[in-house]
Amino acid sequence: MTTPATAIKSEIRELIDLQIQVFGQSAPLTPFELEDCRRRTEKIKSLGQELDQLGITAIQLEEYRKVS
Repeated sequence: MTTPATAIKSEIRELIDLQIQVFGQSAPLTPFELEDCRRRTEKIKSLGQELDQLGITAIQLEEYRKVS
């Protein structure tokens, strides 16, 4: 079973791999490719924040269980 955190990490890796491929091209980026890179960068940031929030929530739940 895939956890939400695992799915997010996988998506982040895929986006980063795509960024590396695009920036590794020998030809200059077109305006369309550059905009796609910007969108992927924003998606990576967003997913990273979501992953952080999942981690924070997991820590809070663990602390709550210890206190209860």
